[in-house]
Amino acid sequence: MIRILIADDQDVARSGLRHFIETQPDWQVVAEAADGKEAVQKALETKPEVAVIDYSLPLVNGVEATRQIRAALPRTEVLIFTMHDNEALIQELLRAGARGYLLKTDAQRHLIGAIEALAAHEPFFTAKVSEALLDAFLSRPAREGSALTPRERSIVQLIAEGYTNKQIAGLLKISVKTVETHRATIMRKLNLSSPAALVRYAIRNRIVEP
Repeated sequence: MIRILIADDQDVARSGLRHFIETQPDWQVVAEAADGKEAVQKALETKPEVAVIDYSLPLVNGVEATRQIRAALPRTEVLIFTMHDNEALIQELLRAGARGYLLKTDAQRHLIGAIEALAAHEPFFTAKVSEALLDAFLSRPAREGSALTPRERSIVQLIAEGYTNKQIAGLLKISVKTVETHRATIMRKLNLSSPAALVRYAIRNRIVEP
């Protein structure tokens, strides 16, 4: 039996995924979540073999949810299931502990194979994603040092969504002082002078949806 958690903020997407998964013999959806915080909580409660997580989750995004799940449950593999085809994002998620990355447009062809591979603790990437990773690796010298860290991206997302430093600290399980330090570093790195400019940056770089 492969026990699976689904995390997506779209009800229709979760319902479609559940229906598809439960047509497979010996597969069971043990939990659903509509945001990243709930995904982490449900994973801790149900301990699935595979967590299928959308990147663009509210509260705690897919990167941070992956990091927290993998830290607490090393045997739970994470498959990122997303519309976003972005080299930097793929690398970020790999560093957070995801072992599979599947575009929603490829679901019909590859979802079964992806879940089977991860349940066997084997990585899964389509040819398109592997090519993006190779391109990113080959272009790394020109890009190194320019991007935000995964933790900084999580904080940018939460700031753009209107959360206070105290709320961000609670969601990411860090101190308020650490949030303040990250926030100052982010503003300096991006050469921004106001929260409004940070929100515009987050939308432009697809860290949050407009």
